This record gives sequence, structure tokens and C-alpha cells, in this order.
Amino acid sequence: MNDSTSRVTGPVRVVGAGLLGASVGLGLRARGVDVLLADASPANLDLAIDYGAGRADDGTAEPALIVVAVPPDLVSSVVRAELAAHPDAVVTDVASVKVAPLSELQTAGSGHADAATDLSRYVGSHPLAGRERGGPSSGRADLFNGRPWVVCARPENDRASVNLVEALILDLGATPIEMETAAHDAAVALVSHTPQIVSSLMAKRLADSTDAALALAGQGLRDVTRIAGSEPELWVQILGANAPAVVEILHAYRDDLDRVLVALGDVGAAGARRSLAEELAGGNVGVSRLPGKHGQDRRFTQLVVLVDDKPGELGRLFTELGEIGVNLEDLRLEHSPGAQVGLAEISVLPEAVQRTVDELGARGWRIAG
Repeated sequence: MNDSTSRVTGPVRVVGAGLLGASVGLGLRARGVDVLLADASPANLDLAIDYGAGRADDGTAEPALIVVAVPPDLVSSVVRAELAAHPDAVVTDVASVKVAPLSELQTAGSGHADAATDLSRYVGSHPLAGRERGGPSSGRADLFNGRPWVVCARPENDRASVNLVEALILDLGATPIEMETAAHDAAVALVSHTPQIVSSLMAKRLADSTDAALALAGQGLRDVTRIAGSEPELWVQILGANAPAVVEILHAYRDDLDRVLVALGDVGAAGARRSLAEELAGGNVGVSRLPGKHGQDRRFTQLVVLVDDKPGELGRLFTELGEIGVNLEDLRLEHSPGAQVGLAEISVLPEAVQRTVDELGARGWRIAG
């Protein structure tokens, strides 16, 4: 590909060559955009370059756009330095908290004559994408495909600066969503930061469990604890920067948990079972509100297909779904060690359910339930 296929023309400077920075670089390079990489760690920088995320910034080219992809506690200082070093560039960052860095920038800039001009070129943003593993070797050009990417535009940002950041987001396959800074932090406290704590605390219960108990673990436990392998050092920074919003949600979560504890403490008491049912039903209501794939507010129907534990069977299922013209909206796999069959939970549009069942059945697939 070349620059004509991209909304953004290079060079784009990416500061921080970890998972997100390397993924931004890989995604832009796939579109032919010149990417200049910088990182405080020479090893990280060299590895990202080896993976094809860009070239080392030798200072000879002036970027129009700078993406800061550093840990949260460094964002404000790095953004400030980039604004000063590149007076004609628009600067964005990809940190998962937005209020704290902006406040630090505003505080540091007060008293300087050019503070307003500098901050007018800063457009905070946050891609809702990631992996359990970090570092440049985990970077992927398609990491942002179909993912929401929040843009925290402010009144002092000119439209051209915001448009440039949104062009970057579209080039990387993500969906730009404009949101006010404080509203963003409150939202991610609910959908990202608090779930990390809940997942980690549940996974902590497994540390002293017996091997026999863990051998019984199914997909439900894996779903709940999937993100518990994330880096504690990074999450301490994220949670510390968004503590008030997270604490508010955790207080409400603790209230729910207290009601469950009371009910389970005396299941035979009047109203105990009703209390449990209401808490569980509340979960049904909440999960039903989650949007579908790519942030679309659509609901899908799940079918469970039995897949024999033989080479090529899962690939055959995908192929035959394509042959019958059914779009696979989502997929979840469950396979117990030693089992001769696995379960593939596929999500399809409701209007395609009967045709999917009929066509797969005619081809010898077994549908559970």
C-alpha cells in the first residue's frame, strides 16, 4: 500500500514503542505511512523496528501528527515536551485516563504566554483495545479493527486538529467516538477499570486452590479471569489516576455483594432466595444492554455447535458457514482436557438462526440444545 490509501500522510511520530505504540506503527505502516518511532528504552525501540512498526526518528523529518503511547504517569510530561519540540504538530495520546493528564498539562502551562496555543494542539484520545500481554512483540496491525476509540475534543481544539486525530483512528480500522473528558473517565471506570479489579481478585482466589479443583475449570472461570494476567505496575498507575470514579462503582458493587452475603448466610430466611434471584436478575438486565460487535446496538442469537476433537474440524465449520452465507458475528470456544468434542458457541443474526440450524444439520453438524 501507499500514502494514497491512507487518510493520514506521514511522517507520524509515535512516542512509546510498547503494545499500543507498536500497534499504531504497524497499522500505519500497513497503509504505507512513514512512521517515526521513539522510546526511552533502546531495546524496546529496536524490537519495534525489527517487527516493522516504523523507523527510528533521526530528527530530519517534521511530523504533522504525534501519538504519545507512554504509561499514564508520563503522559503529561511527554505531551508537553512534544508540543514544545514540534510547534506545528497535533499531539494525541492513547492513555486510558484523560482527566489527570489534562489537569497536569493545564497546571504546568499556567503562567506561560503560549500555554493556550500549545494545548489547543493537544487532543486526548483513548482506543478501547489491548491484549493481556504488553511490549512491542505483542503489537498487531489489526489491534484496533472494529474497536471504539474515544476522542476527547475540547472547545479550544480547532476542527482541523480533531479531524486529523479521527483520520488516524479511521486509518487504523477503529470507530471514533467524541466524548467529554470527565465523561470518558467515568465510562472507562465502569467498562474497563473496575472489571480489571474484579477479575484480578477472583483470580487471586485460585492461587491457593488444589490442582484437582482447577482441573474442573470451564470457560466461565476463564472468561471472568481472562484479564487478570495484565501488568500490575501499569494498572496501579491507571487505577490511581481514575480512583474517584472507580471507588464510586466499587462501593455500589460492595453493596450488592453484601446483600448476596446476607442471603447466603441464611438461605432459609424469609426473602433470602428472592434477594439472590433479584441480584442475579439484575445481572441479566445489565448484560442484555451490552452492544454487539463493533459497537453496533444489535443483538445476536447464540447457537452451540459440537465440534469433534479432530484436526481441521473447526476450519471446516468456518468454511461451511461461509458456504451457506451466514456471517459469524462472534465465537466462543470451550474444550475440556481429554474430551472428544468441543463446543463452539457461534453468534448469528436472529433471522439467520433457522437457516443456520437447517444447513449445518444437513451437513452433519450437531447443534446442542
